[in-house]
Amino acid sequence: MNDVNETNALLQSPAGDFTFIDLFAGIGGMRLGFEAVGGRCVFTSEWNTWSQKTYAANFQDRHPIAGDITAIDAKEIPDHDLLVAGFPCQPFSIAGVSKKNALGRPHGFECKTQGTLFFDVARIIEEKRPKAFLLENVKNLARHDKGQTLAIILETLEQELGYHVTHKVIDARQFLPQHRERIFIVGFEKDSGFSWSDLPLPSADTKSPTLKTVLQS
Repeated sequence: MNDVNETNALLQSPAGDFTFIDLFAGIGGMRLGFEAVGGRCVFTSEWNTWSQKTYAANFQDRHPIAGDITAIDAKEIPDHDLLVAGFPCQPFSIAGVSKKNALGRPHGFECKTQGTLFFDVARIIEEKRPKAFLLENVKNLARHDKGQTLAIILETLEQELGYHVTHKVIDARQFLPQHRERIFIVGFEKDSGFSWSDLPLPSADTKSPTLKTVLQS
């Protein structure tokens, strides 16, 4: 991309109420939610070849899918209102940490392959200054390295980048036939008054759907 404005004009999804970028996109699960409330995706990054193929089949965008985020120049990313990123969880998950410990391999930020990718998200936020962001990871991120990992992430987002940040662990079992606890970190460039208590979620005693209800017949 040589001209970001030209790219913004030519490589777009259908018009929406706000724009967002989809980082570590997988096959597009996070994107579905934001498009459902009026968002328009203007940039996608996913390094896995098979995930790229599935994502492309699911959305059929006019904009290409960028690969390795570490090789992306933040200046070349289109301007956007919202940044969405489910950055890799393996270096912080209970299973991932146990496996790496068993193999004598580093985890967390010491895992140079995946553990430092949060800082690529941070450099994009610093360059593009979106109005807001949503980051997602495993529940264990909050406890990893006795809380120091999350503390570094929050310090980067709040003190270095100047965003108003809050986080919450949410179990998606009311929507999926499994316990799927994830930490969601949200940030706003300006204080929006956002509160997790205002987020309507099913009650804890809501019955989980069965696998049969989510499978295609």
